[in-house]
Amino acid sequence: MTVSSTSHQQEHGRFMTVMKDILARPSGLIGLTLVLFHILLALLSPSIAPYDFKLQNSSLMLSPPSSEHWLGADHLGRDILSRTLMGGREALLVTGIATPLAVIWGGFIGILFGLVGGRVDEVLMRIVDAFLSLPWILKMLVLIVTFGTGIGVLIPTLTFFYGIPVIRVARAATHDIIARDFVWAAKARGHSRISIIWRELLPNVLDTLMVEGAMRWSWMLLAFSSLSFLGFGVSPPIPDWGLMISDARGFMSFAPWGVIAPVIGLSSLIIGINLSADALAKALGIDRAQKAPM
Repeated sequence: MTVSSTSHQQEHGRFMTVMKDILARPSGLIGLTLVLFHILLALLSPSIAPYDFKLQNSSLMLSPPSSEHWLGADHLGRDILSRTLMGGREALLVTGIATPLAVIWGGFIGILFGLVGGRVDEVLMRIVDAFLSLPWILKMLVLIVTFGTGIGVLIPTLTFFYGIPVIRVARAATHDIIARDFVWAAKARGHSRISIIWRELLPNVLDTLMVEGAMRWSWMLLAFSSLSFLGFGVSPPIPDWGLMISDARGFMSFAPWGVIAPVIGLSSLIIGINLSADALAKALGIDRAQKAPM
């Protein structure tokens, strides 16, 4: 048996152990069920949505739930159930791409400068602090207003701004590792910094980055929905929960069903991700209480 196959078996065995630990916790089981349900719904929604999400009917405007339209209709007479089922697709697509990209670039920079240390490390942290001191919504709106909306802008914008806090987390985790003997031994053998990062540091901070990525995913979903709510996310008539809430908020006093459905969709997905992240952190032995949102 080769070393490579043995390593793969060990990784698979560890993955199965972590998954069993997560599923053994009620929070983990509920969280993963909610996340997988939303992912499955996003994949199947074009087939199971009862109506075309763009179809307008003036005779159904703000009509309450009925046997034909289970969640009622919005201010343009569009079926709310169909739009709610389709509403998570764009959010999951954008954040599902942006989250791992943010963790990858932020994690690499944090590990690299944590390894380098010295004045370069301090200068980087001051730049990170400057970014984190500004409200995230203002920073994102500047780029979005400058370059426009759409997936081609939203993904790199979310990737950039949500990768910056990952730098701090990765740097802190790296500082806990670099003083250990195996890192000093690698340096003494003349290994390059990239080699030390890949072979010594990354395997030891990967658990922290995985938990951080799960946490960032839920915050990124909120950011994406907030941008859509403000009119800077997806463009109509594409259904999105944040956009649906924005459109229906003016009718809440007499037609609340237009807000309730997308709120339930968004909140259940975020709750599922947070429960899964908590269970993952406990399974990996990561203390989330020490990682305040940044």
